[in-house]
Amino acid sequence: MFERILVVCTGNICRSPMAAALLGHNLASHNPAVEVQSAGLAALLGYPADPLAQDLMRDRGIDLSNHRAQQLTPAMVMDADVVLAMETAQVKTIESMLPGARGRVHRLGKAGAFDVPDPYGGPRDAFVQALDLIEQGLADWQRRL
Repeated sequence: MFERILVVCTGNICRSPMAAALLGHNLASHNPAVEVQSAGLAALLGYPADPLAQDLMRDRGIDLSNHRAQQLTPAMVMDADVVLAMETAQVKTIESMLPGARGRVHRLGKAGAFDVPDPYGGPRDAFVQALDLIEQGLADWQRRL
């Protein structure tokens, strides 16, 4: 059983906050002890979640207004039971940073063989597309978690 899940993207203001919030929300009823957090490889430190990400989450009854971007650290990776990244390149970056994390770092879209494209700076449709892929990837992972 996984107790600590880390979700990673680039800036930690779009994809990983949405994914972590959804996963935490979905797992809360089944296993409230699971801790889900997010971080970025090049985090926009202290920034709130993108307004479009907040809007989409609000539509799902999830509040991201308190989210603040944080930088991924080696300690976060080593403390996590599983790390879910949005892109293959991010998995490779994390594993090259911390070779000991291999086997615990995976792409969110691993089962469906897809990356979740970064919607940052794009229109609402780009955020909707990213969130659709996040939900698809989370559905696959939740069966395993």
